[in-house]
Amino acid sequence: MTNYDDRFQALLSELKLDGRYRTFAELERIAGAFPAALRHRPDGTTQRVTVWCSNDYLGMGQHPDILDAMHRAIDLSGAGTGGTRNISGTNHQHVALESELADLHGKEAALIFTSGWISNLAALGTLGRILPDCAIFSDALNHNSMIEGIRRSGAERFIFRHNDVAHLEELMAGIDPARPKIVAFESVYSMDGDIAPIAAICDVADRYGAITYLDEVHAVGLYGPEGGGIADREGLADRLTIIEGTLAKAFGVMGGYVAGPALLVDVIRSMADSFIFTTSLCPHLAAGALAAVRHVRTHPEERTRQAENAAALKAMLQAAGIPVLDTPSHILPVIVGDAHLCREICARLLDQHDIYVQPINYPTVARGQERLRITPTPFHTQDHMLALTQALSEAGQALDWLGKARHVA
Repeated sequence: MTNYDDRFQALLSELKLDGRYRTFAELERIAGAFPAALRHRPDGTTQRVTVWCSNDYLGMGQHPDILDAMHRAIDLSGAGTGGTRNISGTNHQHVALESELADLHGKEAALIFTSGWISNLAALGTLGRILPDCAIFSDALNHNSMIEGIRRSGAERFIFRHNDVAHLEELMAGIDPARPKIVAFESVYSMDGDIAPIAAICDVADRYGAITYLDEVHAVGLYGPEGGGIADREGLADRLTIIEGTLAKAFGVMGGYVAGPALLVDVIRSMADSFIFTTSLCPHLAAGALAAVRHVRTHPEERTRQAENAAALKAMLQAAGIPVLDTPSHILPVIVGDAHLCREICARLLDQHDIYVQPINYPTVARGQERLRITPTPFHTQDHMLALTQALSEAGQALDWLGKARHVA
């Protein structure tokens, strides 16, 4: 008889030996105190920490307008929807949110999902499946959800080197011009913090008659006059066929969406299994997300302050000799280059400095590129930044990692 437990234990032991076994810090967010949180230790005590790795980029998950909207929706509609979107699960909050998101991106229609991961899976999986002999061109650093959506579609996949427009054109020129084509890429890449050459990619896509699919998950809410993302900032939203985004990062709630031409969105709505057979987003989540989108669109000062803080912290880390990548975005990756060392640094920051940063290891990044992914917000103060910089410098001396990291970077 097969001993399943031995197999499971061997797998976990291998992860631990490799430094890739994930442990979770039990945190309790404190409404109104972001970026502070309470950490519940295994011994039952608590510790107040400063969070430096949250994707709640603007602190919208703590904003009173969003919380009020969610409370009102719970009082009005209760907890859940009781069904899929097709079977009693389409509420007024869903329709209003989709209309707002379509307007944010200057598109005819939008469709919301339970997460950004599902929205990529559903949209790419459906489009690649229904277009006969479709070829999908995917950036080498695309997110797992895009990779899984493309794989699920069954379409032939061509991977172009990261942000390499010439390689993309070379690949597109090598296939039958009559084949349906999709170019799938991101605007801000979450681990390196770099930004795609959107206009140049659109130029190539236009020459070869391809649908353009842009993941703006790490950009919506943060860039552009109203927070529509990098495409909005650069005046390129009209050149993208589909824009995909999330409600769980800069908008601080939960869910994902796609926005695009009404006909195409209707096809996804009608044919995506992961949309059709899933209970719809809770009304209070949709209401909170709607309030967040409306707030962010009319309050540019918050993303301005976030950008200023990101620039200030990057300069501070660079001056201290911390190996932070010189990114053009709000994401500041500090390269460590070793999985075990990465975990040691994070544990030291948490236990000795009340600073919470989660280690990023393989397979999220390549082996040898392990890192701390730091995300400043409008609510991190100068004192917070100084404390983080000093703590990293202290860890560099105590663990002798800075020289190694610079070599890796």
